[in-house]
Amino acid sequence: MTPTHGTGGLTGDALGAADKAEHEGEHGVEYDEAEDRAEHPAEQEAELHAGFLAEAARWLHGLFGPADRATAAVRRILDVGSGPGVASRALADAFPKAGVLAVDRSAALLARAEARAAEHGLADRITTQRAERPEEFARSGPVDLIWTGNVCRHLGDQQAALRSLASALRPGGLLAVAERGLPPRFLPRDIGIGRPGLQARLDAAVEEQVTARRSRLPGATSVVEDWPCLLASAGLVPAGTRTFLIEFPAPLDVPVRRHLHTRLHGLLADVGERLDLVDRLTVEQLLDGDACTGVLWRPDAFYLTAVTVHTARLCRPHASA
Repeated sequence: MTPTHGTGGLTGDALGAADKAEHEGEHGVEYDEAEDRAEHPAEQEAELHAGFLAEAARWLHGLFGPADRATAAVRRILDVGSGPGVASRALADAFPKAGVLAVDRSAALLARAEARAAEHGLADRITTQRAERPEEFARSGPVDLIWTGNVCRHLGDQQAALRSLASALRPGGLLAVAERGLPPRFLPRDIGIGRPGLQARLDAAVEEQVTARRSRLPGATSVVEDWPCLLASAGLVPAGTRTFLIEFPAPLDVPVRRHLHTRLHGLLADVGERLDLVDRLTVEQLLDGDACTGVLWRPDAFYLTAVTVHTARLCRPHASA
């Protein structure tokens, strides 16, 4: 489990990189204390998506009713797949009386979540816990709000994962699941090199890779990814769905360009074998840091994606309670 994120709990597949190892950072890259954390993919995406996460946290606050009621109702929050803790911070800001437990299976990313909390004066309200399996999600005891971003897709039985998450809720508690949305767009259809339509072919390669990798997950179970229906099947009552836009128009600032370059590099490693020779060479040109046609310099490069958040509420105690 994570991100980004989440895309802690980061959001979306960015350049469509399939099955990213969010718990280790993008494409399995672990943190090295000696390296500049700003260059790490998980940190890059975190900064890009911080605004969306803050907006989503405020929306969740509103689902609990008036401000005073929401503040009183939410005292314990679980951020599953927390990554470097960006969602944890957003949730702590939106619910100022709540403690947030950031859960991830990467000790390195949890250390970043702790450092981020300390940087923002939240060390007393954001704590961490390492966990690897869905059945460990509820180990912390009943909570009022659970946020999870791009975690279920990396688990073989997504329905079972949702049931595990639901079992950690108090009656009246809310589960928020950020899964998919719209894959990021970052280049025009015709970029002047290679064949037009590269973005669409990259997306197709990623979807093929996602399907192949999901089939190899332990306990892999095929389900229709109708998230409100899946949440209802977990014993919850759907409480609303909202899609959030993340947009950085051209010309891009340097941090966004670096993120695109990093993600493109990972994408080539991840699905390059699924591309034909022309498209692989085109991606390599986009990665050329010295070429004006590269993504680090192109004036037409942009970043546009959307993340959908599905919510559901536990309206009565679990049968086993």
